[in-house]
Amino acid sequence: MPRRYSSPSPWDDDPPGTLLAAESALARAQAELGRIPRAAAEAIEQATRQGYDYDEIRALGQERATVVVPLGEAIRARLPAEHHEHLHRPATSQEIIDTALMLQAARTLGPVTALLDRCAESLGGLTRRFGDTHQRARALLQPALPSTFGNLLGSWRSAVDDARSHLHAVRERGLAVQLGGPVADLDDPRLVQAFAESLGLTAPGRAWHTVRTRVVDLAAALGLTVGVLGKIGADVIVLSQAEVGELAQGAAGRSSSMPDKQNPARAVQLVALAARAPGLVATVFAALPQELQRAAGRWQAEDATVRELLVLAGEAAHHAAILLEGLVVHPDRMKANLDA
Repeated sequence: MPRRYSSPSPWDDDPPGTLLAAESALARAQAELGRIPRAAAEAIEQATRQGYDYDEIRALGQERATVVVPLGEAIRARLPAEHHEHLHRPATSQEIIDTALMLQAARTLGPVTALLDRCAESLGGLTRRFGDTHQRARALLQPALPSTFGNLLGSWRSAVDDARSHLHAVRERGLAVQLGGPVADLDDPRLVQAFAESLGLTAPGRAWHTVRTRVVDLAAALGLTVGVLGKIGADVIVLSQAEVGELAQGAAGRSSSMPDKQNPARAVQLVALAARAPGLVATVFAALPQELQRAAGRWQAEDATVRELLVLAGEAAHHAAILLEGLVVHPDRMKANLDA
């Protein structure tokens, strides 16, 4: 029985799942335009729904610098011989990988945005209840001028709104299929459009083999999202210290060595996730100067990097939504600290 790739995170679709979906969608698009027999598209779609040993395919991909070649061979092994020639054409390995990444982003950004909506709703409720509560502001972590908790909540809400705006822009305009042929000069807008519609993605004006602005925009929006949620986590950590006591996590984490200790576990995880994101975003930016019609090594660095950012953004939005929905506010401690 083939072993199926098992993702360690609910936010991470198995990579072969999106690769197989891209191959199937390409076959459907070609059949729709009469480029290949409909029977071939149906056979390819059926073959892509079967189980594959991703560990084995990935190992073979290491030898060929792309997992698409051994994956295509595995699909063909499950196709009738008369349909072999109809699989994958006119795509390249890069185009299937790029399209699969955009498909994974499309699948992830919707749930992430929904969680950010929950964050915004919780912040609105906290503002209505506690926005006028007087609170000592802190600058450079030192007591500063009197302010209100609403002022801090407003900064959190503004950051969440910025993250939602960036993700929405990427989702609406940036998630495009890739289909330009071996040297990015394929002139077949009908096929590109049909391919995009089959996956619910955007049809680009031209191939973007070595113009990676779409990938950078996606990575930047994800990094921004993780970072702004990390800021909320950092503030909760500071304000929930026993010496401050103005906030508390609804369901606190436990210590393995001190049973009575209450840890702001969700907030800690937000800060930890935010610490991981910048290096990943930097990797994607570093891949921007790509040679001529296809780069050697740079675009190959993007897929796993952006997929990890998708996971981080999903986890951060999940922790932030739960943290804010259960956040406990202590106005009496805010007053005491202000009067001290």
